[in-house]
Amino acid sequence: MTFVGTIGQSALSRLRQTTHIFALLGSILVQAAVPRHWPRTTRAVFARQVLFTGVEALRFVALVAFLTGVSVVAQAQVWLSKAGQSGLLGNILVAVIMREVAPLLVNFIVIGRSGTAVAVELANMKVSGEIKVLEAQGLDALLYLAIPRALAFALAIFCLTVWFTIIAFVSGYAFGILFGAGASDPLIFTNTILKGLHPADVYNLLAKTLIPGLFTAGICIREGLSVRYSITEVPQAATRAVVRSIAALFIISAIVSVLTYV
Repeated sequence: MTFVGTIGQSALSRLRQTTHIFALLGSILVQAAVPRHWPRTTRAVFARQVLFTGVEALRFVALVAFLTGVSVVAQAQVWLSKAGQSGLLGNILVAVIMREVAPLLVNFIVIGRSGTAVAVELANMKVSGEIKVLEAQGLDALLYLAIPRALAFALAIFCLTVWFTIIAFVSGYAFGILFGAGASDPLIFTNTILKGLHPADVYNLLAKTLIPGLFTAGICIREGLSVRYSITEVPQAATRAVVRSIAALFIISAIVSVLTYV
């Protein structure tokens, strides 16, 4: 009975955490739709978060995309050319890169790079009493801290995923041409990619970037603000934020894939 009670207690705890995340994200989306909730201070935080999460990550994402394109796109071109099935190149590349690899890798990068930073930043603010100072100055913590970060995460992940996909396709095409694999005409390669695209792929890309971005931000914000008074809680909050964000990412990706393509 103790074992069963432990499982039940753990399940209820997970349910409460999930409910809290949904409530937080719901409040963020509702409040963000009100124009008066975007004063100059909130817009400034949003701009800084987009700069850190999106713009400053462009070079690293481009490097990962380049290596991914060389390994995936070039291999697909080589094997399909040998098998005489080059017409399937577009479908395979869209299915592998655009549908799965690009959103997953970009989300991983943002979680590891920006998610931990947000969790640590908010945790330090909570421990040092800066949250109380903001509230004493009349600033709503939800408007000032949560809304700009959550929306910046979603926007940055979507843009970085598009950037990743383009770089991966271009690098893979260039590598394939360098070694004599695949079509030498870029228009033919582009046409194969476009033929492999379907309307569902657009919905899949939007869902796998915007939704995990919001959940990653919500989880990191919640974990960062969950610390109490000790500085030793900060690294623990950051670890929980990363682990739970990755778990949410895989769950959301699996659900979106099933709902979109099955």
